Amino acid sequence: MGTNECRRKEKMIMRQNQLIEKITASQLRSDIPDFRAGDTVRVNALIVEGSRERVQVFEGVVIKRHGSGISATYTVRKISNGVGVERTFPLHSPRVEKIEVVRHGKVRRAKLYYLRERTGKSARIAERRRG
Repeated sequence: MGTNECRRKEKMIMRQNQLIEKITASQLRSDIPDFRAGDTVRVNALIVEGSRERVQVFEGVVIKRHGSGISATYTVRKISNGVGVERTFPLHSPRVEKIEVVRHGKVRRAKLYYLRERTGKSARIAERRRG
């Protein structure tokens, strides 16, 4: 394999990477609010049931954010009928209609897995003061 052949392959790979970056950039959403772990969010997700679509509201505490770019995700936890329910959403998904930040929580961790073992008042998160 000669040096010219290597250069041609490198250029082709660079062009492919640029194309992937352009396509990815066009899919990124710009209407995402600033939120992090500990914040309470209300997510309006589109659910397909048979032939019809409906919006399902999922409100809970963000226990983690993961990744960056088009593949970024976040996990929301809520207690429903005494049972903890966690749902992971892709951040830039077209199936998520809207994300609303209900309140900002004051936490000192990026991943709040310890909330899984807690119930009641011990699972509460203090509100972050702005100012």
